[in-house]
Amino acid sequence: MFKHDKQLLKEVRVDAPNPNYANMLTEQLGGPQGELKAALQYMSQSFRIKDPKIKDLFLDIAAEEFSHLEMVAQTINLLNGHDLEAEKATVGSIETQVLTGLTPMLSNASGYLFTASYVNETGDLAADILSNIAAEQRAKVVYQYLYRQINDTGVRETIDFLLNREEAHNTLFREALNMIQDTGSLQDWGVTQDSKVYFDMSTPGKYFDDLNNPQPPQFTSPDKQQ
Repeated sequence: MFKHDKQLLKEVRVDAPNPNYANMLTEQLGGPQGELKAALQYMSQSFRIKDPKIKDLFLDIAAEEFSHLEMVAQTINLLNGHDLEAEKATVGSIETQVLTGLTPMLSNASGYLFTASYVNETGDLAADILSNIAAEQRAKVVYQYLYRQINDTGVRETIDFLLNREEAHNTLFREALNMIQDTGSLQDWGVTQDSKVYFDMSTPGKYFDDLNNPQPPQFTSPDKQQ
């Protein structure tokens, strides 16, 4: 069950309308690294998770991603202003100016509509968690790109909050990965001879080979790196 609380996770504001930047920010509404993709991915992955702690983690983060979607949409609303002025929206898509009456579209910045093909789910916790870690990292990078291209202090406050929440989610997914070592596709990792052969295909250089013996990644919190 889900409930809608009318209070935004964090109130948003803008210094002034900016339809061009509204189009750019739409990337995080319905783009491949955006908030809708994250919310639907984590929710759909959760349907088959048996571990109650990890299932709750996925659903908690999914619910927050929907709240991020709401924040992004409201920021786009404020940036679009109240008047249809397509001539001021020359970057990316102008469809909100000529099709949806300024209602934020579930599309990327170029106007390509959201597609469920963005969503990754395998039924294997390790694969899904690693996909989610990468998704959070990519979302943060997109927010960083957006942050650098706007001087509006209100928009920057919102983006700064959102990209730091992506870091928090990233950390939680890394903790979850540590909880499932030696299970699923992580079970019996590196026990066969074929899994221990590393081809050195670069000349010169011998950085990853049998002698260096690369180890499977494990994400550990900074306070545990002693």
